[in-house]
Amino acid sequence: MRKNTLKSLSLIAIGAFAASAGWHVLEAATAANNNDTYRQLNLFGDVFDRIRADYVEVPNEEKLVEAAVNGMLTSLDPHSSYMSPKRFKDMRQQTRGEFGGLGIEVTMANGVIKVVTPIDDTPAAKAGVRAGDLITHLNGERVRGMTLNQAVDKMRGKVNSTLTVTIVRKGLKKPFDLKIVRDIIRVKSVKFSKEGDIGYIRITSFSEQTQTGLDKAMKTLNKEIGKKLKGYILDLRNNPGGLLDQAISVSDTFLERGEVVSTRGRNPSDTQRFTARAGDLANGKPIIVLINGGSASASEIVAGALSDHKRATILGTRSFGKGSVQSIIPLNGQGAIRLTTARYYTPSGTSIQAKGITPDVKIEEDLPPELAALVKKQKTGEASLKGHLQNEGKNGAKKEESGSSAFVPRDRKLDKQFHAAVDLLHGLKVAAVIEKYKPKPIETVKKNTDEKTEKKQKPANN
Repeated sequence: MRKNTLKSLSLIAIGAFAASAGWHVLEAATAANNNDTYRQLNLFGDVFDRIRADYVEVPNEEKLVEAAVNGMLTSLDPHSSYMSPKRFKDMRQQTRGEFGGLGIEVTMANGVIKVVTPIDDTPAAKAGVRAGDLITHLNGERVRGMTLNQAVDKMRGKVNSTLTVTIVRKGLKKPFDLKIVRDIIRVKSVKFSKEGDIGYIRITSFSEQTQTGLDKAMKTLNKEIGKKLKGYILDLRNNPGGLLDQAISVSDTFLERGEVVSTRGRNPSDTQRFTARAGDLANGKPIIVLINGGSASASEIVAGALSDHKRATILGTRSFGKGSVQSIIPLNGQGAIRLTTARYYTPSGTSIQAKGITPDVKIEEDLPPELAALVKKQKTGEASLKGHLQNEGKNGAKKEESGSSAFVPRDRKLDKQFHAAVDLLHGLKVAAVIEKYKPKPIETVKKNTDEKTEKKQKPANN
């Protein structure tokens, strides 16, 4: 018995010694890492001092620091960045649904500005800016060399002032200029209309006003259509995203129970799960959700939640694939940083990062001839952005997918995805819908476009 006790004490002592030794090794490794970090920070200080002392002109030190901070953040992924106090103020105005500018959602790609999507009924949309366009010059000044924030600042300006943007559009041989008159952009994030016995709801972005707008739309449509209501079309095409809490709230509007979305950060303790509360404002009526290559982030959360719970049929083409969450962190009066802090996952545990939402019913819009070649050749979506986060799929699978076309015809009569949704709600079988709206040959689209142009040019009778 005594031998066993001594043996146990010896093991405990050895274990304590090993633990102590391990602790000292860990402490030494941490100290070494800290020393490496401090050496790198000293390098930054040395370079900064050398620039201040020896640069050919007196540098703007504030801009130097901002550029260094922004460079550090943009090296992480395409969605992390620094916001100056002015940009931070503009961002807060934007999330409230009102801001000044052209009305386009943009990102940086290969040193130039890439249009994610123009916002409906804004100067940019009316001037003809399209998703996927590359902006190379602003009032003749090259964009290459600017940060994204610098370019956005130049696109903002006084109301009624004109900005000339130079656009490169694949499928066209030469760049061209568009003159756009700046305006106050008041984004009405929810629009709706009665389409016979169907309620049509379009959400253009997720701002602080979105849920209020959706509540109004549901109440009005239920009252106008009444018992004849067949179902709803929820149009999220070219919706670039916005506030996470609004995406959760919109999803909750149509769900009775269950998880809406989960977010997972670097540490397991950072995981958050958001669930729906009882109460489906649609009263179980069928829902068709429209998505395309311009549907990103918050709009993908809604589509993913409704799809996983079998609450809606997703129709259109593959979405953008932005499956990350950005936190806005204020910096004591020095602006703020937009930092990617988590990935989000649909209720089934699926990450759509650099992959997107695959529609249940794939319906492609007929593209104008000048866009057809572009869509075939151009890689779009999150997977096309340099430095994007990799997809962390189940069982180690990291398959990525390109996005899809973000084209939506201005004329509702030509909108195949909309009409396919109407047919589904009226009881047409999926196979019949796919056959009815299969893509037309480019020559047919060109002919129809030319005929329509001729009719418009024909003089009216007096």
